Amino acid sequence: MSARKTITGLAWISPWLVGFILFMAFPLAMSFYYSLTDYRLLESPLWVGLANYQRMLTDQTLHLALRNTFLYAAISIPLSVTIAVVLASLLNTPRLPWAKFFQMAIFLPTLVPLIASTMVWMWLFNAEYGLINRLLSTLGIDGPAWLLDPNWALAALVIIGLWSVGQAVILCLTALKQVPTSLYEAADIDGMGAIRKFFSITVPMISPVILFNAITLTIGAFQIFVVPYVIFVRDKGGPGQKGFFYTMYLYDNTFIYQQMGYASALAWLQLLIILALTGLMFLVSRRMVHYRSA
Repeated sequence: MSARKTITGLAWISPWLVGFILFMAFPLAMSFYYSLTDYRLLESPLWVGLANYQRMLTDQTLHLALRNTFLYAAISIPLSVTIAVVLASLLNTPRLPWAKFFQMAIFLPTLVPLIASTMVWMWLFNAEYGLINRLLSTLGIDGPAWLLDPNWALAALVIIGLWSVGQAVILCLTALKQVPTSLYEAADIDGMGAIRKFFSITVPMISPVILFNAITLTIGAFQIFVVPYVIFVRDKGGPGQKGFFYTMYLYDNTFIYQQMGYASALAWLQLLIILALTGLMFLVSRRMVHYRSA
């Protein structure tokens, strides 16, 4: 390739290169540098080496945030993936009445601003006047104080998280429509029932989309911030700090304690955790995810 062609090619991609360097590479490099310093924002960074990372080993507040975040992810991700696949399968039912309406109804909540929907959920989960407890009372069930009870606060956050499962549902539905009908016809000839067809054909054929949803949900779960912060803004994580998560602690160190160096180290730890979990999912999925050949 001639030098002229190389220069022409670089010129065409220069907007992307400039944007990548200014808004990705440079901030990443500065963040890593700050993670090795004691940086109080209004003072010059002071080099401390790995002290910020060593501090994490004895930081009990960080351990609490990590434990809550992992627990939330372990509950919400499998639930969200399962619900997305089930709802998509129901929406893919042939000749389903009002199919477009149900698709719209499931996807619409993802378009609602998160703060606005959180305020609605705060009212729904209100112990005295909330709609959820009123519906439970009609069934003779005494509803809990969802957002005030340490035993129910995390469960309430998981339920709120399921509110935005619509995007995963639409992706699964799109994948279902690409499954060859000949596979189901062959299964009918072999006498397969609906449940066996679901696990032997449907799930394997859309497994790449299931993996994609699992990865994106994992990233979202480990970055959860807006919902618990809005709900428990006056209570620092809610009853028993069950709603205190990793990104909330990162936010506190950045904007409240102004410990930019430690906050940068926390951000890099968060990145490493997400990368490790993503890599683990790819590794485990080698025998579970089936890609169709062209």
